[in-house]
Amino acid sequence: MFGTIDRLPCLGTLLSDRTFEIFNPSTGELLAKLPDMGIEETRAAISKAHIAQPLWAALTARERSDILWRWHQLIVDHADDLAAILTAEMGKPLNEAKSEVSHAGAYLQWYAEEANRIYGETISAPSADRRMLVIKQPIGVVGTITPWNFPASMVARKISPALAAGCTIVLKPAEQTPLVAGAMFALAHQAGFPEGVVNLIYASDGDAVGRELCSNPKVRKISFTGSTEVGRLLMRQCSDQIKKLSLELGGNAPFIVFDDADIEAAVHGAIQAKFRNAGQTCVSANRFYVQAGVHDRFVEEFVEKVRQLSVGDGFDPAVAIGPLIDSHALAKIESHIDDAVAKGGSVRCGGNRIGKDGTFFQPTVLADISSEMAVAREETFGPLAPIIRFEDADQIVHEANDTIYGLAAYFYASNLKRVWLVAEALEYGMVGINTGRMSSEAAPFGGIKQSGIGREGSRHGLEDYLEMKYLCMGGI
Repeated sequence: MFGTIDRLPCLGTLLSDRTFEIFNPSTGELLAKLPDMGIEETRAAISKAHIAQPLWAALTARERSDILWRWHQLIVDHADDLAAILTAEMGKPLNEAKSEVSHAGAYLQWYAEEANRIYGETISAPSADRRMLVIKQPIGVVGTITPWNFPASMVARKISPALAAGCTIVLKPAEQTPLVAGAMFALAHQAGFPEGVVNLIYASDGDAVGRELCSNPKVRKISFTGSTEVGRLLMRQCSDQIKKLSLELGGNAPFIVFDDADIEAAVHGAIQAKFRNAGQTCVSANRFYVQAGVHDRFVEEFVEKVRQLSVGDGFDPAVAIGPLIDSHALAKIESHIDDAVAKGGSVRCGGNRIGKDGTFFQPTVLADISSEMAVAREETFGPLAPIIRFEDADQIVHEANDTIYGLAAYFYASNLKRVWLVAEALEYGMVGINTGRMSSEAAPFGGIKQSGIGREGSRHGLEDYLEMKYLCMGGI
């Protein structure tokens, strides 16, 4: 559908003789064959980035900004094509794919602007013959690894601040969804990035590429989005060189509905927070806590809305939920349902695969859930919403915090005192209050505890790609 390796962009890479195949998860259709790169190709891309980095950093902030602006405009101009590629390789509904491409463009626009806002500072010296200053410089070559669930926006969110800061990039997209990254890099080439500044690695073996990125001393920083298990591995691999990392890892987001909440708004927010991208988002609501006074009404209205969600091929305009990414995702959601039912949980709607082939699953609501069930402790990453009834408003915050993860949390309440107290008490890097969606290029995205290190987006995201240097000038 999208061609073979001779027509696909591989900026800054060598072409391997090995290939791997990309399939549409909705139909099983073969989409493309790509060069299967490994350590040799990754090392070559790193060397190109290393050579290009001083020249890229030497450009003025305005010159780097102008190229990022051109890339942003090309993304906007080709948004429909990029969305179609994304839907074909990942499966999400086309409208969601268009929204994601728009989000990717927004990050490029934001950091095109932020490139001009890298400021130093002056410090009052202790003596008249000295001057003390702080300047900020790009960290150097950055190795980035992006996930399959948001294959366009994660590319832009990771590399646009690095490029704005004056860093060069070696990017390895997820092996399931590399095509939209390739298309975006082709547009980057058209935008005018100098040779070696942006480098793309196609690979079916992420371990080999990751090891080279972590061990190669020319790479000064790693930025990764994915599972906490892989994040731990990358930290170990980077430890010998004390290499800087930005990690956006797993989550186990609570969604709390207090008895003073606007229930209609809470149901709407729950649909957004749970079923966007078939529940395959790191900030997806994973545990629903609903206070006893509104529990039955919430469950009834929520189930009614969930039953209206259509599942199918993402190119069908009537479809709200696409396929899961692979058979392993299907097996995990089924194991969580089986465990919950065996321990007293009840299926209020859904609960089954759709069809014998493919990876479609019914959007599912479970009730009568308790904390010892796997679905209350583990991230499902699928269209499964387990609901837990609670009585004590103070105790539920403690229960919501009782996890190694701390990426995102949501709650609905009207009482202003409760809003402030709960927002401050939740141990999460991001908290959605009376909303089910909170991502924005202008806001810092990231978690605490074992959900990650660092922030992406906002002005803070730029700082992760800059080194601070103190200058002390004597003899003035």
